[in-house]
Amino acid sequence: MTSGDDTRNPAPLTRRSARALVAPASAPASKVATSARWSRRRGVVGVFAGVAALAFAAASVGPAAFALTDAAPAQSETETVYSSTLEDAQSLVVASGAVVSLDRDSYSAFEKPKPPPPPEPKVAAASPATPFYSGGGAPSEWMAAAGLAESDWGYVDYIVSKESGWNPNATNRSSGACGLVQALPCSKVPGNGYDPVDNLRWANGYAVGRYGSWAGAYNFWINNNWW
Repeated sequence: MTSGDDTRNPAPLTRRSARALVAPASAPASKVATSARWSRRRGVVGVFAGVAALAFAAASVGPAAFALTDAAPAQSETETVYSSTLEDAQSLVVASGAVVSLDRDSYSAFEKPKPPPPPEPKVAAASPATPFYSGGGAPSEWMAAAGLAESDWGYVDYIVSKESGWNPNATNRSSGACGLVQALPCSKVPGNGYDPVDNLRWANGYAVGRYGSWAGAYNFWINNNWW
């Protein structure tokens, strides 16, 4: 009975006994809270550290990777464009017929020599067998000596003045016509084509035979500037 009574009626709780009961229970709770806060902080720090490490790695490796990725196609593209340009240039040279040697550093070209220009036509000159006139005299004397009628002297003077200016040695450089009336060719004049009397004597037969008279020869010259 005595022990039963002791169990049902415990001793009264004092302040000291209450602290003793509360202290052991409160200490682990404080330690648990502190440990939980530290764990959270360490987790957050770890996450930030991981993110920072990844960012640094990306900043270091990224540019190099992009540079390598861009460099390869650029180099390949440069080689392709250069090769195609070189092939096109060689094709154009072969089509043009010129002899050209091309390489990667320089080129040299050789043009075909131009054909020499054709020779210029030789200027007709008086034949050495036909000497120039060196005697004297006047137009009236020459016409009289050639047997021309005085009524024709005006026509003769007009034609001879236009053809040679009364120069017995006048020569056309392109045709070779010679003398007072510019006989062509000079060799057709009997005697000497540069002799004024021989030249006028031949001209008299030419004017009458071709135009009927010196008047007819004069009219033809007026309309055509030659006879």
